Amino acid sequence: MITERTGLPLSIGISAANTHDSQGLESLVRGIPPIRSRRGPRRRRPAKLHADKGYDYDHLRKWLRGRNIIPRIARKGIESSQRLGRHRWTVERTVAWLSCCRRLHRRYERKADHFLAFAGIAATLICYRRLAR
Repeated sequence: MITERTGLPLSIGISAANTHDSQGLESLVRGIPPIRSRRGPRRRRPAKLHADKGYDYDHLRKWLRGRNIIPRIARKGIESSQRLGRHRWTVERTVAWLSCCRRLHRRYERKADHFLAFAGIAATLICYRRLAR
């Protein structure tokens, strides 16, 4: 899941339990929709991307830089993950919001497409609730 600074989900993806999360990063970044702004053109990409140590791979860093996205990824064995806590809690909070939907808390659907559709509906409801306030 990719969220913006306040926790609104921008892109959601699912993968098999035996695949590493870093393999889905490129498809998640490509799945971010263009965001309309009152000033200037639509933004098609984030300015920077914060991620934990599980995404610390050189090919991902090069791919993000090739798309003009500044990677803020903690390095394994070098940096402490405590600095990422300032940004990581927004994603964790959004995952907690998604788990409030009973259908997503325990996976009832057998097909991945159906589960992804329900996750998209839940993300839409989260955005609606946050923006309606």
